[in-house]
Amino acid sequence: MTPPPTVTPEREDSKRAEAFMLPVMPPPLPEAPSAERIAELSAEIRGLAAQKNAVILAHNYQVPEVQDVADYTGDSLGLSIEASKTDAERIVFCGVHFMAESAKVLSPEKTVLIPDTRAGCSLASGITAQQVRDWKAENPGAVVVMYVNTTAEVKAETDYCVTSSNAVNVVNAIPQDKEILFGPDMFLGSYVEKMTKRPMKVWMGECHVHAGIRPADLQKMLDDSPEADLMIHPECGCSTSAMEYLACGDIDPDRTFILSTGGMIEHVKKSKAKKFIVATEEGIFHPLRLAAPDREFVPASDGAVCGFMKTITLERLRDSLRDDKFTVEIDPAIAERARVPIERMISITA
Repeated sequence: MTPPPTVTPEREDSKRAEAFMLPVMPPPLPEAPSAERIAELSAEIRGLAAQKNAVILAHNYQVPEVQDVADYTGDSLGLSIEASKTDAERIVFCGVHFMAESAKVLSPEKTVLIPDTRAGCSLASGITAQQVRDWKAENPGAVVVMYVNTTAEVKAETDYCVTSSNAVNVVNAIPQDKEILFGPDMFLGSYVEKMTKRPMKVWMGECHVHAGIRPADLQKMLDDSPEADLMIHPECGCSTSAMEYLACGDIDPDRTFILSTGGMIEHVKKSKAKKFIVATEEGIFHPLRLAAPDREFVPASDGAVCGFMKTITLERLRDSLRDDKFTVEIDPAIAERARVPIERMISITA
């Protein structure tokens, strides 16, 4: 499988955000603003949002100050569904490009903005629409199941979309006699295969951040904190090993949870544990601490930071609202086809 080419993102002087494939390395992390600057920019942003009739959506991996100024925070699909319900004329999506595209697919009549054109996704860039078409041609009659972490063009070639929280239920709903092509995340695919006991053909893609959380990280944390709840995102490179540890009895099944970001937040609200080992991108710690301020949260890996997510700053969010940049546009025919697998998924998991 040939990797997709690298395409240069839109220039800063353009106000449109074209879909693009990521370079290998994410951009450098921005400097954290002072408390005074955060307060000043946040007030300006809220004023602009009211003036422009805009709703601000922020993914759980965004920097804390962007999450705090948003109208809604959550995972990618949940935010897009929330966007489809709003009466606002503009949706400003503080996340990566495929998420803003999903919002546009579900809300074609609204203006969708993304504050930084560099906010891509290594996983979404791991498969192209042409590669999906070629894969389908090699496997006629197979059902294509794609993670929502894909471009609109890829979704247009897909039968069902899934999220990390509903992938097992969606695959279980597909007739057993159907072959499944699952992509683009190989770790989520492996997790779904084990949970459904159903063999699939899985695309060899990965999120560079989650793939970097390795089994050795997991084992060290467990050795150091045997009393902690362990929460693992199924995209992680350690998720397959975690399931093997569970099967062998090396990990306490009552304290190990493979969860989406939204699932992690709900879990800490209900759990009696005082300490949590968290295997996902570090942005999740902000909503976790808000949900349970009296608990301790420890990263499974100190290097789990997505530079693409962190490109969106308060300054860029302010500029996006003020100058109506960068608009996300999708060919209507592609958007119509991309909407179908998302709606199928929602019908199964609603």
